Amino acid sequence: MKSFRIKTSWVFPLVVTVLGTVYVFLFHTFEDEVKANLPSKTKTQQHAEAEAQTVSGPITVEVYLQRTYIDGKQSEEVIYETIWSMEDFWANYADWQLVDQEVNKVIFEQKVDDISPQAKVNGFFGLTEEGILTIFNGRPHEEEVIQSFFQIDVEKLESGLMEDLKQGIKIQSKQEYTEVLERFRPYATN
Repeated sequence: MKSFRIKTSWVFPLVVTVLGTVYVFLFHTFEDEVKANLPSKTKTQQHAEAEAQTVSGPITVEVYLQRTYIDGKQSEEVIYETIWSMEDFWANYADWQLVDQEVNKVIFEQKVDDISPQAKVNGFFGLTEEGILTIFNGRPHEEEVIQSFFQIDVEKLESGLMEDLKQGIKIQSKQEYTEVLERFRPYATN
């Protein structure tokens, strides 16, 4: 009679594979059965879980506030603001126009119906060498231009008005700004 020998080198891996497959099958079947028998979550629980996942605490953002004045000057202020509530944050900037938004940076713009603080402190109307009505930061001979308007026909100007422009006409308010523009508009060359 012949003896029948089984090589054991391949039996052990086969047994492990079969047992592993049976275990995975039974485990997943049992897990699906348990999930099916659990009570379903209420809408309130689902909503609370969703909120808990999205709320990560306050964030700090860099806020750029860009202002443009009627005299053409622009200013920019940068502040760091901690946001606890997005609703409150947007309410704080309701009078501003959103320009750009990134993760930690927001840029707002606002048109200001007034002359710039710089013009209020040191703004003078005068003429450039080409005869253009201009607001200067300082007296006209300092020639630091804030805003230019229109060419003046200097030959039509009364001598007193020409002297005022040479010396510089100080402006400190929007009203003075518009009055000077209106006073010299009839002398514009077009």
